[in-house]
Formats: sequence, structure tokens, C-alpha cells
Amino acid sequence: MLVLTRKLKESIMIGDDIEISVLFIDGDQVKLGINAPKNIDIHRKEIYLSIQQENSNATQTEANAIDSLSTLFKKK
Repeated sequence: MLVLTRKLKESIMIGDDIEISVLFIDGDQVKLGINAPKNIDIHRKEIYLSIQQENSNATQTEANAIDSLSTLFKKK
């Protein structure tokens, strides 16, 4: 993990087209601004993990559901 120190209104660049700026600091809370292309998804980590879990749940199909579909198509 790369650790950088930035002050208010300073930025870091990720590649050529992602800029992360420190916009506001209040105690232990930091407000960041992220400038990135529209095709880049940006989420808080807890939201990202929730999306990953939902996607994982959606791809898990019970074996009996697959068997039911198989039986349905064999009848035709």
C-alpha cells in the first residue's frame, strides 16, 4: 500500500485521468473530490462490498432450480 500525505487543496493523480483532491478537513473527517472519466465506477468501500455480495448471490443458483428448468425443456 502506498501512503501519501496531502494537505488541504492538494491532490494526487492515478494514471493520466484520475485526480483525487482533499477538499475539506474537520477533525477526523476528510472530504475528498474525485475527478475521473464517466466509465470509471466510484463507490465507498462498504457499498462496493455490498454490490459484490449481491452479484455473488445472484449468480448462485440452487441445483434443484436447474433440474426443474432442465425437466421443463425436456418435455417440449
